[in-house]
Order: sequence, then C-alpha cells, then structure tokens
Amino acid sequence: MIEARDISVAIGGKRIVSHVDFAARPGEVSAIVGPNGSGKTTLLKALTGELAYTGTVTLNGRDLSAMKPVEAATLRAVLPQATALSFPFTVREIVRLGLIGGRSGVL
Repeated sequence: MIEARDISVAIGGKRIVSHVDFAARPGEVSAIVGPNGSGKTTLLKALTGELAYTGTVTLNGRDLSAMKPVEAATLRAVLPQATALSFPFTVREIVRLGLIGGRSGVL
C-alpha cells in the first residue's frame, strides 16, 4: 500500500502540487485524474521519490524518504509515461532488466 499525506511540490519556486492526500490499497483501482497541467505527473514523481516534496509518503507503512532506492524498488515498480530505447529489446527482456537481484520470478 502507498499512502501520501499533505504532499506539496514546488519547482522553481512555484508550487505545483499543494497539500494532497492519496492512498492506493492492494486489490483496489486508484486513479489520479485532472486536466493537463494540473500536477498529476508531478504528484506521481513525488510518490516515487523522483521529485523533492514536503509531507509524508509511506510504502507498506515505511517512510519512503528513509529508504534507499533499492529498498523502495523491492516494494514498488515505476513505469514512466514514455521510454525511448535504442536497442531492439523484447518486452520480456525489458521487464527482466528491472528485476532486483535475487528476485528472479518466473520470467
């Protein structure tokens, strides 16, 4: 489960996201919707730790800001909106690249 409390993000001195609460629970479908430029992608980047934020983000009850990137990667996956690859990888090969050492799964 990922929970965000009182998340705010400022870029270049301008507040893009202001005091947002969000929760995504296992087995439920969650959606972040809004018009273009409303901060949806900025919020998602804060939830992944890609952008600096104020507030609290927790993954399964653990504070994201206290985790090393490899720890966070064992609890969640991030799929960017667009990815440009210069190599002819299959989908299976790309997914395997994202697997953490020791977590071979069935791929």
